[in-house]
Amino acid sequence: MRTTNVSALLVAVGIIVAAIIYLDSSKAAKTPATSVPVVSVALSTATTVPASSQEKTAKPAEPPTLSLKEMRYERAKELTTPDGFINTSTGSVQAPITIGQFIGKKVVLLDIWTYSCINCQRTLPYLKAWWEKYKDKGLMIIGLHTPEFEFEKKYENVLAAVEKFGITYPVALDNDYSTWRAYRNQYWPRKYLIDIDGYIVYDHIGEGGYEETERQIQKVLAERMERLGKKDGVALPVTKESAAARPESPETYFGAFRNENFGNGARGTIGEQTLAATEEVNRNTFYLVGDWNITREYAENKNANAQILFKYKARDVYFVASSEKGVRAALYLDGGMLKGKGASAYACRLQGFCGGEDVSANGTVFIKEDRLYKLIQHDGIEEHTLKIEIESPGLKAFTFTFG
Repeated sequence: MRTTNVSALLVAVGIIVAAIIYLDSSKAAKTPATSVPVVSVALSTATTVPASSQEKTAKPAEPPTLSLKEMRYERAKELTTPDGFINTSTGSVQAPITIGQFIGKKVVLLDIWTYSCINCQRTLPYLKAWWEKYKDKGLMIIGLHTPEFEFEKKYENVLAAVEKFGITYPVALDNDYSTWRAYRNQYWPRKYLIDIDGYIVYDHIGEGGYEETERQIQKVLAERMERLGKKDGVALPVTKESAAARPESPETYFGAFRNENFGNGARGTIGEQTLAATEEVNRNTFYLVGDWNITREYAENKNANAQILFKYKARDVYFVASSEKGVRAALYLDGGMLKGKGASAYACRLQGFCGGEDVSANGTVFIKEDRLYKLIQHDGIEEHTLKIEIESPGLKAFTFTFG
C-alpha cells in the first residue's frame, strides 16, 4: 500500500513538472527577443546558408502559422502623410506608394535614415547590394527619410543626396515624423523587415549586423516563394561586413538644443555670443572664437576669421554645415595647415594624414550646400586638435560626426 502511494505520488509530481516545462517553453516562444537587433527565431534557417550533409537530411522547420505570427509579432504600420516620393516612377511624376500594396506580394525592408547622418551613409552600400541581389526575388526596399535638421526637409536636397549616393530603390519623405512615431522609433538608422503577411519579424538599430540582417531577408524571401509556389532559390552568399575601428569622439552638436559639449560659451542659450580664444582645449569639447549667433539647430559666425576648435580621437572627421552665399574655411591640425586632396602623396606622407574628399590641395574647404563634408581622413584612430578658420561671415555649423 505504501509502495502504491509512493508510485502515485511520483507520477503526479512528474505530470506537474512536465506541465511547468511546457508552459515555460511556450512562453519563451511568444516573448520577443530583448536584445538588439530583435531576431526572428520562428523562421527556418534552412535557406540562409548552404546546408551540411547532415542538415540536408533533416526536415526544415515550418514557417510559423498566421495565428502564431499574430501572437509573436507586430503588424507593420503604414506610411502616414508622406511629404513626397523618389524613385517611384519612370517618368517625371513620382507616384505614391504604400506598404500595404506589397503585403501578400513582396517582402518589405523599411530603412529609416536621413542624408546628412554618417551612420546612415555607411549602411547604404549594404542596402544597395541587397536591392540588386533580391529585388527580382521579391524584396522591396523603402527608404523612409526622416530629417534631423530643417534643411533635410527640402525635397531637392533629398533628391540630390539620393542621386549622389546612387540609391535606386524607392524613398519616401517623412518630414512630420508621423511614420517615425507610428513605429515608436528613436534612432537613425533603423531597419524593419516586414514579411509577406505584413508582420515585422525582425528589426535592427544602427550600423552593423549586416550578415545577420541579410540572412533574415533570405528567410522571409524563402517563405514568400514557398507561399507563392515559386521555385527560385535565395540562398545566395551574404555580403561580407567590413571591419572598422570605432571612434572615441561622439557626435557633437552646435545648436542650442543639444550643445552640451560647448566649451567656452553659454550652453542651451539662443542668441549672439562674443567668444575669446582659450589656451586649453579639452577632448570632445568644441570652442568658438569671434562673434557667433547660436540658433536652435546651428551656430553661425557673424565676423570674418572666426574659428572653431575641437580635439578629437577618431579616424575620420565629418562636418555638417551650410552657407547661403558660400564660404571658404582653412583647416589646421595641431597648428599646421592640412594637406587636402590633390596634394602630393609625398606631402601627405610627411604630414602623416591628408584631408578628406571635400578639402582642396591647399587645405581649405568651400561650404555652401546643406550637407555633410568630409574634412579629415587618417589611416587609423588618432588624436588631434582641429582648427577651422572661416574667411567670411555666414557659415552655419550643425554637427561634427566621426568615423
